[in-house]
Order: sequence, then structure tokens, then C-alpha cells
Amino acid sequence: MGLLDGILTLPLAPLRGTAWVIDQVLEAAEREYYDPAPVRARLAALVDDLENGRLDAEEFDRLE
Repeated sequence: MGLLDGILTLPLAPLRGTAWVIDQVLEAAEREYYDPAPVRARLAALVDDLENGRLDAEEFDRLE
């Protein structure tokens, strides 16, 4: 049955390939979106700016 199924569903191969690509792009986007590293880096930069006087407390609170 595997060969018969493969032959009968061959016209759907481009659709399955497109769906696979969309799934891969979605997974990569979710990994990037939920990655805490950029947020931590931005917070560290804000704290550094606050400590060095480049930001006042009000601006720091707004950006945080």
C-alpha cells in the first residue's frame, strides 16, 4: 500500500512541501520571539545607561 499511496498522493507533494516550510518558519519565529536573551541584553543596557547618567529614572522606568 505504501507505493500505491505514494503514487496517488503525488499531486499533493507541493502542498505538503509548502506546509512543511511554513511550519519551519513558524517554529523559528516562535523560538526567536520567546527567547529571553535579547530582553535581558536590552535591560542590562538600560541599567548601564542609568548608572552612567545617560538616562534619568523616569526615562528608565518608561523604557523598562
